[in-house]
Amino acid sequence: MSMRDKRLRKRLGVGLVAVSAMAAVALAGSPQASASASASASAAEKGTVSPQTATRTAATRTAAAGTAAAQPAAVQPNAVPAAPSGFTTTWSDDFNGAANTGLDTGTWRYDAGEGWTFGTGEIETMTNSTANVYQDGNGHLVLKALHSGTDPNTGWTSGRVETQADGFGAQPGGVVRMQASIQQPNVNTANGAGYWPAFWMLGSPLRVGVPWPGSGEVDILEDINGRGSVFGTLHCGTNPGGACNESSGVGSGERACSGCQTGYHTYAVEIDRSTSPEQIRWYLDGANYFTLSSNQVDATAWANAVDHSFYIIFDLAIGGGFPAAFGGGPNAATVSGGSLNVDYVAVYNKAAPGTTGANIAKGRPTTASSTESAQFPASNATDGDVTTRWSSGFSDPQWVQVDLGQSYNLTHASLVWEAAAASAYQLQTSANGTTWTTVYSNNNSPADIQDTALSATARYVRVYATARASQYGDSLYELALYGTPTSGGGDPGGPGTPTLLSQGKAATASSSENGGFTAASAVDGDPGTRWSSAFSDPQWLQVDLGAGHTVSQVKLNWEAAYATAYKIQTSANGTTWTDVYSTTAGTGGNQTLNVTGTGRYVRMYGTARATQYGYSLWEFQVLGT
Repeated sequence: MSMRDKRLRKRLGVGLVAVSAMAAVALAGSPQASASASASASAAEKGTVSPQTATRTAATRTAAAGTAAAQPAAVQPNAVPAAPSGFTTTWSDDFNGAANTGLDTGTWRYDAGEGWTFGTGEIETMTNSTANVYQDGNGHLVLKALHSGTDPNTGWTSGRVETQADGFGAQPGGVVRMQASIQQPNVNTANGAGYWPAFWMLGSPLRVGVPWPGSGEVDILEDINGRGSVFGTLHCGTNPGGACNESSGVGSGERACSGCQTGYHTYAVEIDRSTSPEQIRWYLDGANYFTLSSNQVDATAWANAVDHSFYIIFDLAIGGGFPAAFGGGPNAATVSGGSLNVDYVAVYNKAAPGTTGANIAKGRPTTASSTESAQFPASNATDGDVTTRWSSGFSDPQWVQVDLGQSYNLTHASLVWEAAAASAYQLQTSANGTTWTTVYSNNNSPADIQDTALSATARYVRVYATARASQYGDSLYELALYGTPTSGGGDPGGPGTPTLLSQGKAATASSSENGGFTAASAVDGDPGTRWSSAFSDPQWLQVDLGAGHTVSQVKLNWEAAYATAYKIQTSANGTTWTDVYSTTAGTGGNQTLNVTGTGRYVRMYGTARATQYGYSLWEFQVLGT
């Protein structure tokens, strides 16, 4: 977590984000139920809800519940699905950690704290203990609610986590899909009173002080009291009342979710900014069960709540206004040990018009006027990964620039800002990196995702920021540029810079896990697609460069299933191979290998795997001359 994040968390308490959870207090299908839920939430927040008076012991309570809360035997996890047609995978987590381990805090934040601070009347304490939040060793995240003592209204602990990254959203003219495979807690209406599982997302402006619900919240899955249901809701505008009827929100009401307590089901939402009016669509197991259009709420409230980035949250609450609206709980029969199990979570994006083709800024040399710390270098803004970012010093002006390696006819630019965005900036171009021409200005930056057509010719492009939307620095997840090389553009790699030789070339492999993870996916320039092999040793992936080349560098972007032992080999004919690199201590992640060799064919030859799965590469890049 950056110093800015630490300051923000200290200033706002256990997640400013947590306070926003009052959004979920009432998602009943009728106005009467919504009013009841709001009243219940208000009463809970004021501490006027009467406590349950039952005093049966925990042992008696568990016996009364029987085995209803017992979770089924561990199941083989599903791989993260390939992106739907027309989409690419932006980010995913398959939860492949070892049994009883916590989450990677570079990717996830624990929202630890007492439930009453979330503003929803919850009674649990959220912890970062592996008793409440852990990976099960079978490819699942588990959030478990536990009870101790004899009073059903005290003694509960559980888990709530959110993504560190908050750059997940739809470009203007594009579509984003947030999706997860989840098993709800295996409880029912007899022993599940008070259980409140949720999969949702909050607008990134919340992290820099824009108040809820104006900053936006989209609830993808909620259920209460073991009812076997799903609710989908948008929260926007002001509270109480406002454009989205807060604190109830505008939603689907209760929808049946058969078997959702005993098996994994897919929950998803799409924000579609390619259609007019814009839409949010909710899906259960691929079926669209509810659609909300932007013309159904106030236009300004919609734009402020929807037309920006989000971050993702999983949590398992106990008690609160929403369960209270449907009978209340927990009570003496509520069982301890129910869990929300997550198989995978993924974000998919469909590109806006004009952003098809290769991102010519990706991986190119990038510099900046300053950096907040070594954790946020300029190169993060052009690495193709929307979960890493450049962050500047806390002053104006600031800039980040990329050297495209040769002159391009630029046609389009897309920017994904972190919540600490620039409120005024220019896109500037240069032939020499010294003399700059402004080709686009944004003097308001009303959202953290911008997209614009360009008409310019340049080798260098920079974002020149002159004002900030917060007291922090300018923070940019990604700068993507599109265009075509100009004729006579000079050295395509720039002085002393190797050229990317492998992208889009013919690739083959010893095997593929299935048709969604082919060899071609490792050389397509898309960090959201990957090759994955069969689950055995050895395996290989090779690319045909089309002609003989001098190879000076190989870059590997491993998925979680990486090689601990592998070789990089070159060949003139695809038959006889020469080792140019070898290791038996591979660590996965992003690796850049400086090598010396020649050949038309280059391959990664894996001999030992880090996991029980195959070898899996998001990208395999060969550079040289």
